[in-house]
Amino acid sequence: MTASLDVITYGEAMAMFVATEAGPLASVSQFAKRAAGAELNVATGLARLGFKVGWMSRVGADSFGQFVRDVLAAERIDARAVTTDERFPTGFQLKSKSDDGSDPAIEYFRRGSAASRLSLDDYRADYVLGARHLHLSGVAPAISESSRELAFKLAREMRAAGRTISFDPNLRPTLWPSRETMVATLNELAAYADWVLPGLGEGLVLTGSDRPDEIARFYLERGARGVIVKLGADGAYFRTADTEGFVRAQPVARVVDTVGAGDGFAVGVISALLDGRSLPQAVARGNRIGALAVQVIGDSEGLPDRARLDRLEAMDAQEPAAAEAG
Repeated sequence: MTASLDVITYGEAMAMFVATEAGPLASVSQFAKRAAGAELNVATGLARLGFKVGWMSRVGADSFGQFVRDVLAAERIDARAVTTDERFPTGFQLKSKSDDGSDPAIEYFRRGSAASRLSLDDYRADYVLGARHLHLSGVAPAISESSRELAFKLAREMRAAGRTISFDPNLRPTLWPSRETMVATLNELAAYADWVLPGLGEGLVLTGSDRPDEIARFYLERGARGVIVKLGADGAYFRTADTEGFVRAQPVARVVDTVGAGDGFAVGVISALLDGRSLPQAVARGNRIGALAVQVIGDSEGLPDRARLDRLEAMDAQEPAAAEAG
């Protein structure tokens, strides 16, 4: 089958109301409306870089659902696999404003949402297998058992078709029935991925180790081609069967909003690998876009277009500072 899309992903997109003033959400009276969702952030970032991106989801027959569709259209994300579900609403969330760089408070209103009804009925082989890469995160499988089944269907079919897969654990413990279920399910899903992208804290939860090399070894032994462990301000560690190393972080003068940093990192890594860049270059781009994401309010507002990314990379044209071994 000829690839008609570069990347496909799926998940829940929500309306997000971001406080325009600092303070507890209960006392805030002014909010700005944006779109949110971990997988949607990645789809948005890749589309801005010129990739043909497909998005699978369900939205309600309501104003929030139309808002999500409008955002997809504005970002040029293919929405042919987005279903309007007349029975259930589109989810939304409230997000506080943080002035000191700390994580903002977020309250979700997603229980019983249209996207939580995602299931095997949403799988379309002609659409899915028309993509050359699948990106999964740990959020969509957490929202319901039927969505979890869809995640594994996508992973199995894309792997069988010889497509590449990236996986960001993106832990949401409150969405899972238990910690044990979360760990077992996400590690099983990660075993289908070519590239696994955990944070250091996520790695501790999922593998029992807070050492980047041991986290990487855990997933390599289960079939991953490569593992990139996000280390925050310390950059990122990467490892394959043949090599390993660190890539330093991009300096950030002031952190404005930490939400979306991991999604920006995934955008950088995936885009660079699809561009045919080396793994150190891909990690460096992940660090760069993750750094851009935390310097603005909003989950996807800091994600660059291709022209801006090219200008930034041209300023640092030398090979990334990576300490390789092996």
